[in-house]
Amino acid sequence: MDDNIKKSAEDWRQSLTPEQYRIAREKGTERAFTGAFWDNHEDGVYRCICCNAELFNSAHKYDSGSGWPSFYQPAADENLATEEDVSHFMHRTEVVCKKCDAHLGHLFDDGPEPTGLRYCINSASLKFEKK
Repeated sequence: MDDNIKKSAEDWRQSLTPEQYRIAREKGTERAFTGAFWDNHEDGVYRCICCNAELFNSAHKYDSGSGWPSFYQPAADENLATEEDVSHFMHRTEVVCKKCDAHLGHLFDDGPEPTGLRYCINSASLKFEKK
């Protein structure tokens, strides 16, 4: 059974702000140091703005200096997928929500231990649930 959320572009536009739609549905990127969560230090869970899937935990968030929320591991591996991204003359690994295919950000291998990974995620693709 396919549990993925499928909506038309118009349905997504009605449920998201223009900025959220541009980033999560059209694979955009917010400017560094402008998102709501890049400097958030509260305890809680970060969820997908489109489908509410649990993506990241504040316990795994760290200051990468990049200007985007950065995490060294996901809260639930089964809620994330990666895809090759060769846009903008670069070769990167895109991170998407597995449940609704929302663009979240990118994955890099320059993060801290224990994983060495940096999930560099757009604030506009997230909602924060404070503990």
